[in-house]
Amino acid sequence: MDPLSLSTLAAMSGASLISGDPGALALRVSKDTRTLHPGDLYVAFRGEHFDGHHFIAEACARGAVGVLCDGEPPVGLPRNFGVLSTPDSLTGLTLLASAWRKHLSLRPIVVTGSSGKTSVKDFTARVVRSQFRTTATEGNLNNHLGLPLSILCAGSQDQVAVWEIGMNHRGEIAPLAGLARPEIGIITGIGTAHIEFLGSRREIAREKGDLLERLPSSGWAIFPAEDDFAAELRARSSSSILEVGFSEGDLRASGIVPENGGSRFVIEGGFGTAEAFLPVPGRHMVGNALFAVAAGVVLGIPLNECAASLAGCELTGGRLRRIVRHGVTLLDDTYNANPDSMVAALETLFSLPGAGRRIAVLGVMGELGTHAKEGYERVGKAAATLDTLICVGIEASAIAETAVSLGLTDARIAADNEEAATILASVARAEDLVLLKGSRSARMEEILNAFA
Repeated sequence: MDPLSLSTLAAMSGASLISGDPGALALRVSKDTRTLHPGDLYVAFRGEHFDGHHFIAEACARGAVGVLCDGEPPVGLPRNFGVLSTPDSLTGLTLLASAWRKHLSLRPIVVTGSSGKTSVKDFTARVVRSQFRTTATEGNLNNHLGLPLSILCAGSQDQVAVWEIGMNHRGEIAPLAGLARPEIGIITGIGTAHIEFLGSRREIAREKGDLLERLPSSGWAIFPAEDDFAAELRARSSSSILEVGFSEGDLRASGIVPENGGSRFVIEGGFGTAEAFLPVPGRHMVGNALFAVAAGVVLGIPLNECAASLAGCELTGGRLRRIVRHGVTLLDDTYNANPDSMVAALETLFSLPGAGRRIAVLGVMGELGTHAKEGYERVGKAAATLDTLICVGIEASAIAETAVSLGLTDARIAADNEEAATILASVARAEDLVLLKGSRSARMEEILNAFA
């Protein structure tokens, strides 16, 4: 965001400026006093388990120029501290982001999908930055709160934005896409994440497809050619379409070879041919990289430059990060999990070169609802050829049951992360490769941290 006066921010957010200097400038917008900088506008939200209004005085002490809040601010604030009062802070933030978005002339790329959103966002930002000044979602701030904050991070000098959006209920993608006003829409695939709330993959496809209906006719829709719902996605878009894949698509990856902890491969299709190296392992990560290349070429970046940019890609933490401890290679994929991403991560584990054993520490997968049994059995089938499987929690033990029924001889069940860490320390040895993965609520990074 460019510096804006408190009076301008009040008008854009529909708030009343009840104290402070109307001409005082806010440099950024922040929702967290721990990362707040002097000159920021602090936004106080009320959540189920927290109330940001309790930290208004702290924000002031840390140098915030003012606060956007609902209700009465605490007494004792300095008279020059700006207070923008609104009936609802989230609504005020959304209005502010919408107004700021109208000031921006950048070209937005919006990424959604059941798996791989943040990786695709990271890869795409890297590719696009090779030629354009680019702003991108930090981490995975992709919901009704995260997207407005991401929009407000963009400046008038930015040329391209790469914004991630997510959902877990029907009707959430359309308003987010309407707020972002994308030129390019990427759908990474239609999987089973959040199927508890949407009921079926077809409903998930309908929800994700809402992004494509928000694209202008001059825009681009990018999605996997080999997805079961590719035909439905094509029908939803009035913009140009670019499909990616391995055996099908306008842009394809072939000749994938593991190399130096990543993958070397060839990109081919209607835009030419180029060799590429991705410093992240896994066939599914190569697929994620194709989305980034597709976005780059439709923005006019030559294919060979897009391919070259992939070599410098880095991912947000907890996504197939390689760590070596005591000679054991750990694949930290702890950020989140669903059946699709679990299977993909296991396939990556098996594909990596190395003389050691393959061990997986797997936790629960959230938001599967009545599809949980099917999802855990699917992962169990993929895990059946492991050397050792450690499942954390009673629910995840269903993975072990299926894997054992298919011939796995070493499956362990841990009651919690502490026990899982103890088991892992007792079985892992030098040259072994270990995958750690589970849903965010499982906090599987605790096991990784304990393996010191």
